[in-house]
Amino acid sequence: MQMYQHVAASGFDRCCFAETQQIAASEAAQKRWTTSDFDIGKPLGRGKFGHVYLAREKRSDHIVALKVLFKAQLQQSQVEHQLRREVEIQSHLRHPNILRLYGYFYDQKRVYLILEYAVRGELYKELQKCKYFSERRAATYVASLARALIYCHGKHVIHRDIKPENLLIGAQGELKIADFGWSVHTFNRRRTMCGTLDYLPPEMVESVEHDASVDIWSLGILCYEFLYGVPPFEAREHSETYKRIVQVDLKFPPKPIVSSSAKDLISQMLVKESTQRLALHKLLEHPWIVQNADPSGLYRG
Repeated sequence: MQMYQHVAASGFDRCCFAETQQIAASEAAQKRWTTSDFDIGKPLGRGKFGHVYLAREKRSDHIVALKVLFKAQLQQSQVEHQLRREVEIQSHLRHPNILRLYGYFYDQKRVYLILEYAVRGELYKELQKCKYFSERRAATYVASLARALIYCHGKHVIHRDIKPENLLIGAQGELKIADFGWSVHTFNRRRTMCGTLDYLPPEMVESVEHDASVDIWSLGILCYEFLYGVPPFEAREHSETYKRIVQVDLKFPPKPIVSSSAKDLISQMLVKESTQRLALHKLLEHPWIVQNADPSGLYRG
């Protein structure tokens, strides 16, 4: 983690917001954010440890999302280290399909994360509203996420929790990975079980070592859920879901109608042997992606 150590030590550069206003790095480093630097507006959502608000950074007029987390709840759930890791990783990522984390500050009771504002909100709510997506929309989103994950893996970051709830939609209709709570920066294989049950790969279910290919599995699950409205291994009991995942009990219902090309792509991603899963750069060359995904990465509806 050496490459990230300076983040926590030095604070964050305010000119992330005001690119038109050149603020000297030395001046920025000496300043600490406080709530008085922001006009805080309406709530955008709430999570387990706090709330997210629309906010305006007064100096630059930049609109952001301010995530407010309560220290007592973080300590009670013993996730301070996880939050620190999330901040260190996400603040260094620069990709159009990854939500920017501009900075953070804290007071006695709270931790504040200054995040890019994704105007069109949560993908999960959009999927619930639509029930399932068209193949063009699904392919555009899957290709965008594949590019974002290629970028992450190139920086030795494994996300480990790709799912609709962790994705937001930007102003142009672009998808953004928004939550890096389970991500890890590593050069080695890992053993920790993490993520969300329906999206867990067989190697996590069976508690064996895993690597970046867990993200390929999760992207395959996501693609299925985009097209069918439900994850593929869903069952009434957790034990049954575990069993279906380990056996890769993959079934394609007759409705909604999904092309054989889309099913082929999903089948190549949801493979038990992690080394046999379709590589992300190969995914981008798959006929279904080539024929359906908008090259701009934007779904305009």
